[in-house]
Amino acid sequence: MNQKILGDTFSESKSYSILVTGATGFIGSRLISSLSSSGYVIKGMSRKKLQDSNNVKYVQADVFDVDQLEKIMSGIDIAYYLLHSMEGSKEQWKEFASRERIQAQNFLNDSLELSPHMQSRKEVGEILASGNIPVTQLRASLIIGAQGGSYAMLRYLVERLRIMVTPSWVKSLAQPIAVDNVIEYLVGCMNNPETSGKIYEIGGPDTMTYEELMRVYSAYLNKNLFVIQIPFLTTRLSSYWVDLITPVKASLARPLIDSLVHDTIVTDNSITTIIPIRLKSVREAIDIATKEMRENPPETNPRDEKTGFKINQKLLLVSLIAMAIIGTTYYWLDDRPDVYHPGWIAAGIVWYVGIISGIIFVKDKTRLGFIISGILSWITLAFWSFDNFYVVFDTSILAPHPNEIITLRNFIGMFVVIIAIIASHNTFHKVIDYQYKGKPI
Repeated sequence: MNQKILGDTFSESKSYSILVTGATGFIGSRLISSLSSSGYVIKGMSRKKLQDSNNVKYVQADVFDVDQLEKIMSGIDIAYYLLHSMEGSKEQWKEFASRERIQAQNFLNDSLELSPHMQSRKEVGEILASGNIPVTQLRASLIIGAQGGSYAMLRYLVERLRIMVTPSWVKSLAQPIAVDNVIEYLVGCMNNPETSGKIYEIGGPDTMTYEELMRVYSAYLNKNLFVIQIPFLTTRLSSYWVDLITPVKASLARPLIDSLVHDTIVTDNSITTIIPIRLKSVREAIDIATKEMRENPPETNPRDEKTGFKINQKLLLVSLIAMAIIGTTYYWLDDRPDVYHPGWIAAGIVWYVGIISGIIFVKDKTRLGFIISGILSWITLAFWSFDNFYVVFDTSILAPHPNEIITLRNFIGMFVVIIAIIASHNTFHKVIDYQYKGKPI
């Protein structure tokens, strides 16, 4: 569950006495926009150097650097703690819980059976609340909004898979909440003194399982979704599958999936009486997030668009289609009887299944597609090279010498395959960054 903290509540503030950490993050950027547009003059903290904007002064700092924090926290009356350590390198992710505790302890010093992710968020709240400064904690289930990890995982899984093999955690209950409602609660807590120093659970009006959530989104897209549940599928394997199919990194998917293992529903809705707002339904939240992603995608570098992912994806798709066409010539240009051997035909069927799978997943911009294409291309290159082995060594490996037309065809095929190998390598390493920019599929 996510937790947001803030200090003393008040209705009027002096300039730059409100600090929002995680200024460029999913929640932080929206909170800054909401506060600044309401007339508050605030500070936004980020590890990046950002240019100041209307009513917002950005400060650069790392929460692991106590000296930087000490300078930034001077004059702050209210601080929104919107940080997590779930991303980064594989080694950093393994230590995300301890990193979060260090962040929270540093922040506190200067301002004053759960999954590892949920436990670490709980401990962060306890650390922040252990000082003499009032801390309000908001604990949420899934937050649905454009650029959010939970929404991205949902969106890409449902859009790309008609048949979904799922673990048992899809039956866990959740109470998804729209990101706009989360921002309203965060601002509302600041303006309601009675929330000071308390813990509140926040959620939307709908309670459902993750499977039901996926079905709601598939219905929104007018798609049919078939779910096959496998109880022994672990969260680790699930996170790797999400990493291959979606732009959500395994380092972020694993904590998110770990959280879904447990029910995350509101057991105390007392905040709804203190801060009465209209809660958006799951379908409303999905509609808003989807339209926002389509209408306002983050800016991209035109040069990167022209020379990066897109051109390599097109090259790979064309190469795979060309490989499939070239492969058919074995049955209308090759005069060797070996090509009709059951083993050769069976291998050809498997090869074409791989080609078709590669085309489908490459078209959907998944890393799985580029892995399949890369492996298949290397195998094909080896096969066609061995078929032409006699040209250099005057001996055959796979079958009798091919005729001149097939020999030429093998050389042409090898050239196409090399293009496919290069393109699959390039797209494999580019795909996550490109997809996470929010381009519509």
